[in-house]
Amino acid sequence: MSSLFDLSGRVALVTGGNGGIGRGIALGLAGAGADLVILGRDEAKNAAVVEEARALGRRAIGVACDVRERGQIEAAFAIAESEFGRLDILVNNAGIAAGGRPEEIPAETWDAVLGTNLTAMFHACQVAYPFLAASEHGKVINIGSEYSLFGAAGVLPYSASKGGVVQLTKSLAVAWARDGIQVNCIVPGWIRTEMTAGVQANERSYTRIIERTPARRFGEPEELAGAAVFLASEASDFVTGVVLPVDGGYAAG
Repeated sequence: MSSLFDLSGRVALVTGGNGGIGRGIALGLAGAGADLVILGRDEAKNAAVVEEARALGRRAIGVACDVRERGQIEAAFAIAESEFGRLDILVNNAGIAAGGRPEEIPAETWDAVLGTNLTAMFHACQVAYPFLAASEHGKVINIGSEYSLFGAAGVLPYSASKGGVVQLTKSLAVAWARDGIQVNCIVPGWIRTEMTAGVQANERSYTRIIERTPARRFGEPEELAGAAVFLASEASDFVTGVVLPVDGGYAAG
């Protein structure tokens, strides 16, 4: 049974893989045997995760990339192909959050959030398609959010973008099933990351979240790794178009 989850010989590219949830997933995939391509704007943070992956015995490279630029995505995939000669797993994790009152949100804020969280994900999937179709193990894992499922008055652009991630996932799953590519979405709950630091510091918000979460705590980035390894492995070959919450029961409450 353990061989179903073995990623040895596979290559995974993780956008936003140099911190938080992206790092937790990347190192989880490396622990299961995958070699890594880490995409992120911060080269120093990329290098740190690369070293952690290499310490696990994996081959790994970091590529500086702003996913809002299609050309940079294409260049990053070209580097990955040059280094590894293949790509089997794409994890679309890069994201930003911003908000405010809906009637006051500047157009540039909307464009930045949708461009990073949704449009860039679509571009990465398009660029990855020929590599994944050529692989016998093509997998796409898109990272959504609890706000993929619930409305949020204070972070409308983020919520809208993450809702779009779910529909992007389902549509690609239907379109690419004939190519042997599985496309699924992980919906993290409240995870301890830099992005949620402000919420954690706000006693009222933090308490409200803990009371709503059956597990009565925030999750850790590493707790996304199990779901990611499953969705990246042969164990999920008949699983596609799925939206999987990893949230301590938040969505069930």
